[in-house]
Amino acid sequence: MAGRYGDIDYSKATKRAFAVGAVLFTFGVVADVYLRSTGAAVPAWEQTLLVEAEMFGVLVMLLAPFVFGILLPLTE
Repeated sequence: MAGRYGDIDYSKATKRAFAVGAVLFTFGVVADVYLRSTGAAVPAWEQTLLVEAEMFGVLVMLLAPFVFGILLPLTE
């Protein structure tokens, strides 16, 4: 029987969304550290993009368990 939002496996969705957030955060940190260690001139827009990737990754990691693990299963 399909639920209100279809047949969603909430535990998989939570884990995958958390993993996407972790990848975003890791990409931002690793790229930032690499660019700083090489001493390359980085344009401001690239630095902003990396910092925003880090912040968005943390936001996704914080909200994914709440949304897919608690909120959506309770509304079914």
